[in-house]
Amino acid sequence: MSHTTEWKTQIHLFEEDRTTKVRVELDTGTAKLTGHGTARCNPTDADVPEIGDELAAARAMEDLGAQLKRLAYGDMEDAGTRPRASTPSPGGSDWTHG
Repeated sequence: MSHTTEWKTQIHLFEEDRTTKVRVELDTGTAKLTGHGTARCNPTDADVPEIGDELAAARAMEDLGAQLKRLAYGDMEDAGTRPRASTPSPGGSDWTHG
């Protein structure tokens, strides 16, 4: 079975007073999720906005990824399949189908 779809994402970055906040929005067509992340520049460090952007965005995407995984696990349970008991490695397979 072949399947192709497109998901829409938006990444919003806000910086103020050496703090960067990021909101990542994902629209799968059937669900809308929002991840959040924050990065603060240490007062003793040089202010390099790109580092705050990257760190806050990474944290927002990790938050979004965790939400997406919970959504998938719920869908798996609804389909009569259960995720593995152990925590998978990043990028690893969490389930088998068959």
